[in-house]
Amino acid sequence: MTSTPILAEALAAGTVVLDGGMSNQLESAGHDLSDELWSARLLAERPEAVTEAHLAYFRAGADVAITASYQATFEGFARRGIGRDRAARLMASSVESAREAARRAGARRPLWVAASVGPYGAMLADGSEYRGRYGLTVDELERFHRPRLEVLAAAGPDVLALETVPDADEAAALLRAVRGLGVPAWLTYSVAGDRTRAGQPLQEAFALAADADEVIAVGVNCCAPEDVENAAATAARVTGKPVVAYPNSGETWDATARAWSGRATFTADQVRSWQTAGARLVGGCCRVGPEAITGIARTLRAG
Repeated sequence: MTSTPILAEALAAGTVVLDGGMSNQLESAGHDLSDELWSARLLAERPEAVTEAHLAYFRAGADVAITASYQATFEGFARRGIGRDRAARLMASSVESAREAARRAGARRPLWVAASVGPYGAMLADGSEYRGRYGLTVDELERFHRPRLEVLAAAGPDVLALETVPDADEAAALLRAVRGLGVPAWLTYSVAGDRTRAGQPLQEAFALAADADEVIAVGVNCCAPEDVENAAATAARVTGKPVVAYPNSGETWDATARAWSGRATFTADQVRSWQTAGARLVGGCCRVGPEAITGIARTLRAG
């Protein structure tokens, strides 16, 4: 039996398909994600549901599963009365759930697991993950992120997904926090047009990762599909690294109402232009489900 190639090798050979939104897949299966822990709550209460969600995306054609640890933090679990030891076990279980789904998928292609690391604002659960500028220093943000990064890295994912980062200062903290963990990472910003959500020019934001040896890909996620092509081209030009792109459906999240509005604009045909701009990891984020991932996989593999 041959071993799965490391993800960096796969990116050098071609384009890899990511999964879609974990939250919408769980909600479509009837699970309530309305509390502050979001999908991370199911790691404690319904772990099988998490595995089934990953399995749906592998069967749809995804090569990479992004774990349900986006909102999993020691601080967030503590608010639910979950101590540090159990919180660490739950974070590690997010990687194990994705591995189990890969095993059940029985695919004849390599499958990988990306351990999701959401921004500080995700723990706050107040919409600040779309704004950044938390009033914390880079040192304080590094101290927040490092302990759970250590737990997730020890669980053995193929890559750490530093995702939905709204602020270049937080990106700097995350890049410091992943040093020495022995697991590669990708870094993706949540953007609006040609700037981070906190308002920094993307060229400056991406440049932070250009010389980071731990980072194998840089790009965007949880943004409008229309923002991907320009951001991908900028990331490729500034860093020289493969680009990762997984936007939302195009609908808009209202953090106050905790609901989506507008219409979906995401189509599988768009991924061709993203690929031309440098994208080598392509998938979807919020409101992008298995059907769309199947479309992406067929589009890319047809080429």
